[in-house]
Amino acid sequence: MQELYEQYKGLLFTLAYQLTGSVSDAEDAVQDVFLKMYDVNPERLVEPKAYLCKMVTNRCLDLLKSARKRREQYFGQWLPEPILTPEDESIDSIVRSELLSYAMLVLLERLSIAERAVFVLREALSFEYTVIAELVGKSETNCRKLLSRARGKMGIGMEEPILPEAGSEEWVRRFLSALERGNVDTIVSILAKDVVLVSDGGGKTSAAVHPIKSSDLVARFLLGVIRKVPHYEGGWQVEMTYINGQAGLIIRSGELIDTVVMLHVERNAIQNVYFVRNPDKMRHLLR
Repeated sequence: MQELYEQYKGLLFTLAYQLTGSVSDAEDAVQDVFLKMYDVNPERLVEPKAYLCKMVTNRCLDLLKSARKRREQYFGQWLPEPILTPEDESIDSIVRSELLSYAMLVLLERLSIAERAVFVLREALSFEYTVIAELVGKSETNCRKLLSRARGKMGIGMEEPILPEAGSEEWVRRFLSALERGNVDTIVSILAKDVVLVSDGGGKTSAAVHPIKSSDLVARFLLGVIRKVPHYEGGWQVEMTYINGQAGLIIRSGELIDTVVMLHVERNAIQNVYFVRNPDKMRHLLR
């Protein structure tokens, strides 16, 4: 059992995290599955990878059903929990090459539970349709239809590749430089005209209740945030690090993490800005 855990925990966590968007739920799902494995007849473990993935998928689908109800009552905008993925992180902690970008995780919230499962299994983990059908309990034909429907809801064509954001470190530096200059026009120049800023405070800290849209409004919102910095007790410390496989920002106030900032870049402009401010979603970052 220990060998199975060491071999597959990274894959299973990556699968569970992308299915739920929650670090704590993903950890719980993997833990629950391995606890149940002690009662499984060894003869059923001829193909342990497929068996474990099926168990984790089923557990996560159950978690998603209850999570959807909680998110309907969530105050303001809901964003996935960010996860640190430093370049020196070992492969058994997270399978970096199979981790969807943060912007993709946000888009997954548009999908039904079945669509999300098929999309993650196919696009993140590159499973064959025969395996996916077995894991989600549907026919291969239905799985193909679910993937097509999922891509349509996410605005991604069937032949369009799933690519991570390009130039992340460069864009994060440009973003910081523009903010430091404190000029609306400078900030607007790096934003897409239809840029959207989403801020998740969960009702526990200040955050924009609704998405902020358009380059001018987003730029003015960001400048308003910068002007509040001198009023923070202990000031702000800004750190660029790898989050969800791409460069992002951690903003600290004293010893606490105040905000995690992620950027999504398309066509040489910032298309989305994500502010995660709910303290519950950052506890795991302090471990």
